[in-house]
Amino acid sequence: MLLLTDAPLFIAQAAPAPGPGSLFGGMLPIILLFAAMYFLMIAPQRKKQKAHEKMLSELASGDEVVTSGGIYGQITNVKDDRFVIRIAEGTKIEVGKSFISAVVHKAGADKS
Repeated sequence: MLLLTDAPLFIAQAAPAPGPGSLFGGMLPIILLFAAMYFLMIAPQRKKQKAHEKMLSELASGDEVVTSGGIYGQITNVKDDRFVIRIAEGTKIEVGKSFISAVVHKAGADKS
């Protein structure tokens, strides 16, 4: 007969439950990562988008613009959702408003 009295006795102990402070401490790096991502990526993009929308709202006939495709031309007519642009003598195209990337020259500004 074998007696187990000489063998070490192992008792499983449950791990202590984490406190409320350790849960917040574990999430703090994730929260800081999202905050950094907002200030480094999202906020500047929103600022750039607002500036582009302001530029589009101020465009008028006679302004020289460049499209996102690299076509230079002069706005001849402003419609609800697009511009009519003269790119050569007798050649006009219609371009969606969002495809205007920059203003080359404003109509009222002095050329120099």
